Amino acid sequence: MKKIHVLKLAGAALVVVSSVNAWSQTSDTAATGQTAAPAASSAPPSKSAMRKANRALSKKVLQALQKGGIDVIGMNVIAKNGAITLAGHAADATEIDKAASIAKGVDGVTSVKNVLTIQEGGQ
Repeated sequence: MKKIHVLKLAGAALVVVSSVNAWSQTSDTAATGQTAAPAASSAPPSKSAMRKANRALSKKVLQALQKGGIDVIGMNVIAKNGAITLAGHAADATEIDKAASIAKGVDGVTSVKNVLTIQEGGQ
């Protein structure tokens, strides 16, 4: 009997805490009676739009690498919100450095993480 009473009390406390948290989430414009105009440009982009932008930036960097004379076979370019990660294999250390500098020069790139490794013979 005491267990049921304790469970009911805990449930009631949970309901009260939840309702207080939900009730306190009012905005200043609602409290003053003003209506805010919808801001379409300030809304965060959708996940599909972000993925599309990331794919486009990856493709742009790959094209820049190819135009710069970098062999992109075995190389991955991963973009996430302007941050580029270069992964995979390159022929030598100079190509690794060159790939990073080319990627940094692409419009829309905010940072470059270079984890390219030198491809050893037979691989």
